[in-house]
Amino acid sequence: MAGGTATRSPISKRRSNRMGLNAAVGLSGEDRRKITFSVQAKATNLNKHGAAVQLNKDLVVGAKVTIKHPRGMQAEARIVSQIAAVEGLCTYGIEFVEHDKAKNFWGISFPSA
Repeated sequence: MAGGTATRSPISKRRSNRMGLNAAVGLSGEDRRKITFSVQAKATNLNKHGAAVQLNKDLVVGAKVTIKHPRGMQAEARIVSQIAAVEGLCTYGIEFVEHDKAKNFWGISFPSA
């Protein structure tokens, strides 16, 4: 691949259907300036492999974060894309790092892709 940059096509690589549900979650990790953070975030477009998350932090694509569900579940995730940034609120696509441990993270059943 030219330049070593991996680009995922959301259409051809979708592993599970998204659900138009929202969930309040905790998100922690390091921001672009290497400052540790732990904040409340909004997860949208949930799927069994991850979600989109909205928060007011500038994160690096490829960085690992910890996502915490209010039910007590916790999982490691990776920032795979920045979807939007509007007035300080950034939306990132995340995917779970260990799918076996996170398969019931959202506590819902997803339809097959």
